[in-house]
Amino acid sequence: MTLSRRHFSTGLTAGIALPALFDRANAQGATIKIGMCAPVTGPAAESGRYAQIGAKIAIDAVNKAGGVLGKQVELIVEDDQTTNPGIVLAFSKLASQPDIVAFLGSIRSTQVHAIAPDVLKVGKPVLIGGTDPALTHMGNPWIFRFRPNDLYSGSVIAEYGVKTLGKKKWAIVHSTDAFGTAGGKALTAGLAKLNGASVVLDQGYSNQSQDFTPVVLAIKQSGADILGSYFTFENDLGIFARQLRQLGVTIPYVGSPSIVAVTALKLAGPALHGTFGVADYAEESSDAARAFGKAYREVAKVAPDNLAAWTYDAITVLCMAIKKAGKTDPAAIREAILSIRKHAGAEGEYNFDANGDGLHGYNIVRNEKGIIVFDKHVESSS
Repeated sequence: MTLSRRHFSTGLTAGIALPALFDRANAQGATIKIGMCAPVTGPAAESGRYAQIGAKIAIDAVNKAGGVLGKQVELIVEDDQTTNPGIVLAFSKLASQPDIVAFLGSIRSTQVHAIAPDVLKVGKPVLIGGTDPALTHMGNPWIFRFRPNDLYSGSVIAEYGVKTLGKKKWAIVHSTDAFGTAGGKALTAGLAKLNGASVVLDQGYSNQSQDFTPVVLAIKQSGADILGSYFTFENDLGIFARQLRQLGVTIPYVGSPSIVAVTALKLAGPALHGTFGVADYAEESSDAARAFGKAYREVAKVAPDNLAAWTYDAITVLCMAIKKAGKTDPAAIREAILSIRKHAGAEGEYNFDANGDGLHGYNIVRNEKGIIVFDKHVESSS
């Protein structure tokens, strides 16, 4: 079932009220429609709510400013069920509506891979949050990424752990899906460039695992003096972190962006205190990030994270591109997105390259008793 703006507002979640932000579109008649695949159900449903809120805050800002090409903007959401088959079905439903001009895909790389063949067939812009580097390097001209890819996260995690924390014997834990596998390889490649650094354990796990005891014991027995991780789902990370501490593993820990996601912080609690992470969104990293954080807190009543920031930026940039193109022709929108330079977004400064990657660096943050504290931004020169 397609979720209208009214369905979204009434069915969101207790404690989060979106005060009729988007009913204006219906009142105005014709709208510019954007489709969004989001996990309304399944294990990522909470993060899916945050992603929708971020997108809808951006749409409200655009509509308050007069809309795009004289029309209000409307978001049409389909449930991807947190599964690959689910997102294929959701994207198919959205793509069957000819008046939808562009789409928001998933933050999960494995789901983006699942819809990539259909994206190519549809031939309209699809904005994604998945960080597997391959997604923008497989010859699909319609995919645009609104987070930095893991070629950057791997090198930043490696350099911070070795050069700042002074640790060289690494245990790497990652999911065995497309995201985790690519992330693990990127971290290994980053470590290979640093003198004296080595990987003493490369441990994969299956998504939605309920017991990480074997993984934690392998870390404990490996002799590692630092841990790096790429977790796809925040609920998995919460379980892992608690079991890590319960079994006495206290080595420094630097994780991919999921380590600072709101859902992971809620589930893990003190188990993640003292850890470090790379984060594409850090509230104190820029004026634009702070402004988004303020707007998001007013609506969602929780701290912002990358789950909402990337969808906010994606909608904002898409609307900018449509205005610049002066029409909703897919090829014109594509060229307009690729031409965007020095746009200050919540996630960082957008400078799109020919592959469709808009961001090229990460923030280093640390967890101080549950509060995520910004350390520094690292921009890649590669």
